[in-house]
Amino acid sequence: MNTLNRRDWLKGMSIGAAVSAAGIRNGVSAEDAEAVRGRVRTASEPSKLRITDMRVVRMPTVMGPYVIRLDTNQGVSGYGEVRDGSSPTYALMLKNRILGENPCHVDRIFRKIKQFGHHARQAGGVVAVEMACWDLAGKAWGVPCWQMLGGSFRDQIRMYADTTTSRDPEVMGTRLKARREKGFTFLKMDIGIQLVQQIEGTITTPSDRGMDPRSLYGRPRAQVAHPFTATRITEKGLKKIQEYVGRVREIVGWDIPLASDHFGHFAIEDGIKLAQALDPFNLAWLEDMVPWFYTDQYVRLRDACKTPILTGEDIYLKEGFLPLFEKKAIAICHPDMMSSGGLLETKKIGDLAMEHGVAMAMHMAGSPVGLFGSIHCAAATDNFLVMEHHDVDTPGYEDLVTGVPKPIFKDGFIQVPDGPGFGIELNEEAIKEGMKKRRWDLEKWFFRKTDEWNEERANDRLWSFLDKSSAVA
Repeated sequence: MNTLNRRDWLKGMSIGAAVSAAGIRNGVSAEDAEAVRGRVRTASEPSKLRITDMRVVRMPTVMGPYVIRLDTNQGVSGYGEVRDGSSPTYALMLKNRILGENPCHVDRIFRKIKQFGHHARQAGGVVAVEMACWDLAGKAWGVPCWQMLGGSFRDQIRMYADTTTSRDPEVMGTRLKARREKGFTFLKMDIGIQLVQQIEGTITTPSDRGMDPRSLYGRPRAQVAHPFTATRITEKGLKKIQEYVGRVREIVGWDIPLASDHFGHFAIEDGIKLAQALDPFNLAWLEDMVPWFYTDQYVRLRDACKTPILTGEDIYLKEGFLPLFEKKAIAICHPDMMSSGGLLETKKIGDLAMEHGVAMAMHMAGSPVGLFGSIHCAAATDNFLVMEHHDVDTPGYEDLVTGVPKPIFKDGFIQVPDGPGFGIELNEEAIKEGMKKRRWDLEKWFFRKTDEWNEERANDRLWSFLDKSSAVA
């Protein structure tokens, strides 16, 4: 191989091997082989690829996440997303640590920087870099990311759409039914104390010093974990929620999965009460009823009801999921790839879950970059179930990228791309237009230079060592 360039190597391959290398799954033909040769970057040398720059853009989608672009010495760029609600600083602080690295060595780079990630949004920078390296490696070698992860288990990914909540069950049911009529085969809604908290006698909770005690966000009790709020649900509240869910179920039908999320800040005892009240409606799962790190409370919840239990969108790395798996505390894990550690780590989480008899759904509230990164991960994970999406109704969302068939969403599924890397490129003009509509500062947030992050240095080693060259004789 050292004496052959990549063009000669590909020409020397059998058609079947060439097609396999490029990730083409359905049939082998001369046209397929020619397509392989046409899209592999024969002018590039993956072994000499180096990261030379990092830039950031803010994507005009519902959550407004930041996307990084890693540029290289060979004119190839890769994209990664900093999870919704996170800061681009988490990625920019890593720039000096990855300049000069070969992005094809994805796992090596990830192990170098993963110490700078943490649970929830604090993982955003590390994962954005990991994603961009996968995208770059795929483009350099001319194969889709799912192929580099070991191959694909499916050609399309089942999606469910985030759906705006209403306190009126008729309105909620009608919105969900409209999703079904568009082809979605899986539904989810937000239910819990927020639906009934304006009704007298449904919630018992201490006053927040003159502020409305029924408000969930921006109040002191929203800043502590669920067991510490002294908030409780009354029998009247439980009955109202039962009536609500029952009516929604009647509208959408009993033959389609209907999951639930966002229950509110209350202790596990009331979570158990609510779970038992909802058992008759055959829900697909109960999501994040208490914080993910209270494993023993999840065991209590699982043992007390008949509905599958799910959590995990804020967990970083497979080690965070392991206690939940080992104690059989959940039926379905729910990583957000942009928090859990990126493509390879999330696949590892799925494999670990499968060993323990746990399915994997995926949280996803990002731009098309985060979406297609997650699509490749889902395609390569055997026990994948379904993926969330928050921008099905966002005008212009699909215009933000090129390279994939449009419409991206069709009958509740997204086709897994066969193109190199994530199979997409950014439509910069569409992004600019979206940013202008939101009155965002293009000069600040459209791929400006980030040279101020080039030289930052720190001793990142996590254990002590002696530099013998400076030792006293």
